[in-house]
Amino acid sequence: MAQQATPVRTARLGRALGPEPTAVSGVVLLLPGGEEVSSRRPSPLWAAASVRGLGRRLTRAGREQSLAAHVVHYRWRGWNGSEAHLAHDATWAADEAVRRYGDVPVCLVGLGMGGRAALRAGGHEAVNSVLALAPWLPEEDVAAPPEPVKQLAGRRVLIVHGTNDARTDPELSFRLAARAKKANRDVCRFEVHSDGHGLSQYRDEVMALAEDFVMGALFGRAFSRPVQDALAAPPPLGLRMPLAAGFGRSLRRR
Repeated sequence: MAQQATPVRTARLGRALGPEPTAVSGVVLLLPGGEEVSSRRPSPLWAAASVRGLGRRLTRAGREQSLAAHVVHYRWRGWNGSEAHLAHDATWAADEAVRRYGDVPVCLVGLGMGGRAALRAGGHEAVNSVLALAPWLPEEDVAAPPEPVKQLAGRRVLIVHGTNDARTDPELSFRLAARAKKANRDVCRFEVHSDGHGLSQYRDEVMALAEDFVMGALFGRAFSRPVQDALAAPPPLGLRMPLAAGFGRSLRRR
């Protein structure tokens, strides 16, 4: 009996969230969390659950600008060391967005390990912005090269991290942001005081901040004053910007 070949795993894009516009002018690729090491294939439902709510909000906000948003379904659940599987899948997803929609700007939005994938894949030529929520980053090791940041030059980058995050160290995202800021002035970072990894205590504020950043980065809408100030401020001020309670309520409707 002939031995069956092992199926080749492929990444894929989930269906567009909300009604897909006929002429897309901007794309959001949503990168769910993952694990440090795992050869398992993620459950599509598990993967999408963590980022779908944000994706739907961004789709509503960008409807008039013809925004398309897709969840990226990884081949593997784990980053898996030097294989960096999730980063390669994020790069593939950006390629796929170009294939489907043409020369339109892409924003990578990642959560946890997906935040690391978004930052690592941010150098793709179609990517003009990166939003990393509570990104998982490796501990600094003198024997290993530091997490790269040069690929982020020319992109707008926002990192959001809860100060009480017990799963991903907020100090590591601050250090990466500080290194990235040296190569790219368009980097800022907001701290959500007393919030944890899921950023659920100030969920409305985090959602409003994400919308403000993504709509400004993809479509040129004016950023809110706090985002403008964070981008303009020298480190460490613009990298430890507190996310105020009630952020979003006072923003003028656009």
